[in-house]
Amino acid sequence: MPELPEVETVVRTLARRITGLRIVRVAHVRADMVEPADFDFAETVTGRVIDDVRRRAKRIVFTLDAGGRFFVHLGMTGQLTIEPADAPQKLHTHLILELSNRQQLRLVDPRRFGAIVWLGDLDHANVGPEPLQLQPARLGKLLHATKRAVKVALLDQTMIAGIGNIYADEALFAAKIHPTTPACALSVEQVRALNRAIKQVLRTAIGAGGSSIRDYVDAEGRRGSFQQRHQVYGREAERCVRCKRATIERIVLGGRSTHFCPLCQRHTHGIK
Repeated sequence: MPELPEVETVVRTLARRITGLRIVRVAHVRADMVEPADFDFAETVTGRVIDDVRRRAKRIVFTLDAGGRFFVHLGMTGQLTIEPADAPQKLHTHLILELSNRQQLRLVDPRRFGAIVWLGDLDHANVGPEPLQLQPARLGKLLHATKRAVKVALLDQTMIAGIGNIYADEALFAAKIHPTTPACALSVEQVRALNRAIKQVLRTAIGAGGSSIRDYVDAEGRRGSFQQRHQVYGREAERCVRCKRATIERIVLGGRSTHFCPLCQRHTHGIK
């Protein structure tokens, strides 16, 4: 699933290409991906100008002229790209917005876990603070309020927005924290280290255009390269790049694959 760096990369690509353009026609929209149900998305956005494109959590948020917003969630396999109007339509295309520069914004999503959600003037419900803006004190307060494993807590989008499986593993490795450590048991020093690690990992990944492991590409169809820099994620049984002694282990936490180095991230709390 595209996480914060991938979505941020798509947003940055889109913003410079479509801000200020008018949506002249909705050539196609899959109604069962639109929320609220039975909302007339095509009628509402046709003729409107795209004033702004931003990211909130893992959502791509479009602000239209004269008010009103909608967001696209890419789900697990979604791709939101800018295509020439005469480009062949790919299989599993669920949204086409024809723009005033004769380009089209297209959403392709083979597994259909994505969504097109009309916000109107409402704010984003059930989404936590942005990790790149979090200060250590706020992060500590959030983590110390739960007994869950820190890896599981980091994946809770109502607690912290945008961090997914890849970057939780990478940040915990950078901070030298075992993923099963209860979030409430982290010391002040560990919280500070984790706060630094989260920001460093996310910023580096954004700079690399995100991680392209399967379907992800940016709005211009380019793959990211951060997968080449993963320290633990997807490296089960490989030698640790830091200590050079242990091999990366994989366990399942909260139903998600979790990767760590047993030497660099020593187990001091929680259930082994």
